[in-house]
Amino acid sequence: MRRMVLCSAALVVVASCAGGDQQSAATLDSSSTEGAIALSEAPIVTITAKDFAFEMPDTIAGGLTTIRLVNQGPELHHVQLIKLGEGKTFADYTAALKEMKAGTPPPTWMGDVAGPNSPVPGGETRLTEVLEPGHYAVICFIDTPDKVPHFVKGMVHSLVVTPGNPSATVATPTADVEVTMSDYAWSVTPAITAGKHVIKLMNTAAQSHEMFIAKLEPGKTVGDLMKWAESYKEPMPATAMGGITAMPSGAVAYLAVDLPVGDYVLLCFIPDAKDGKPHVAHGMVQTLKVS
Repeated sequence: MRRMVLCSAALVVVASCAGGDQQSAATLDSSSTEGAIALSEAPIVTITAKDFAFEMPDTIAGGLTTIRLVNQGPELHHVQLIKLGEGKTFADYTAALKEMKAGTPPPTWMGDVAGPNSPVPGGETRLTEVLEPGHYAVICFIDTPDKVPHFVKGMVHSLVVTPGNPSATVATPTADVEVTMSDYAWSVTPAITAGKHVIKLMNTAAQSHEMFIAKLEPGKTVGDLMKWAESYKEPMPATAMGGITAMPSGAVAYLAVDLPVGDYVLLCFIPDAKDGKPHVAHGMVQTLKVS
């Protein structure tokens, strides 16, 4: 299916490997989201990722919601939400997964809804967005380290979103950084500095895009990262700092980050709607220096 390229490469980037620096980053990521950044007063839904399953509610109320992804497995895990079309069920989705082939687009009744991209093992990522009522699938497309997608191992879960309380008023998060996604670039305003931020993400492109944030290890380059992604055999030359999974055109979401000083890269590996090549092949790679 269309995100198989995404899982074998981008979600690797979304990953982190064992090592002293990466362990400290995991601790930083976990602490930074515990009260340090108040995304909003939105209800928090916790999804715990393990090898290889999601622990999460089966039903939640719709409206402005903060999705908290906690990675308790030694592997990399993320959350992609798929909104199912009218009359479609989770059973329809899992049956379609078995029939879809790499390089072919998914049925039109499957709609992307952004979720938190993978934090380092032991860390967490929080994303706030409006969830519309309906039936969803929650899935992990990551395939590191053995190139078998995690949903094949059981990381796919049903979610029903019910209508929220129409009288409830929840303020949207206050962002200090805006990121606009287009075909094929990000516009980041203002430049991101070290520390805690709330990023407002907007997709003005014609197709879905993700934003994976990776912090390069000292002396490493984007080329080193991409070479590693071909085999996963060596320690990863970067640390996952979260981000968002595929966000559809016109969507808005809010991401909490805590970024130490260093060299970063933003990547989108979603296969292109026209030629099936990952968006990094169309130039959707951007380096950032955080100071």
